[in-house]
This record gives sequence, C-alpha cells and structure tokens, in this order.
Amino acid sequence: MNAIAIFYGRLRECAGAERRSIALAAPVDLDAFRALVATDDPDLRDALSAPAVRIAVNDVLSPRGAEIIVRPGDEIAFMPPFSGG
Repeated sequence: MNAIAIFYGRLRECAGAERRSIALAAPVDLDAFRALVATDDPDLRDALSAPAVRIAVNDVLSPRGAEIIVRPGDEIAFMPPFSGG
C-alpha cells in the first residue's frame, strides 16, 4: 500500500508535482518518509526538512516537534510558511 505526499506553495514547485505516491510496506518515521519522498533530490529533502515547514497527517495539523509515524494509506501534507492576510 502507498502513502501520499502532498506539496503546497513553493514546495510544490520544488517537488515538480502536487503529490507523490510513496510505496510503504510498513510504518516509517517522518525522516524516513522524507528520504523516500525526496529520493535522489537533496534539494527537495532539505526543503521538506526546513524548520518552518508544517506537517499535516490525514488533514490534521501536527504540532511542531511531534513524533510522526507515517503508515500505508496516510496522506502527509508538507506546507511552507504562508503569508498574506
């Protein structure tokens, strides 16, 4: 089964797509998921790892610094800081 990575804002441009389907045989932590999402793309891996990037798991915003485990079937959204009002 797969997990889905969804990219917003400048991260979408960096990833070159709005979403990616990532094959997962078992749950992985967020760092491992980022590595799978950004295989062969260190710039994307760095962008996804930036401290200001927020993470939502299955449409629920995760608190900063939370331990995140990604499971097959999950949707993980990577959101850069938003500006405007």
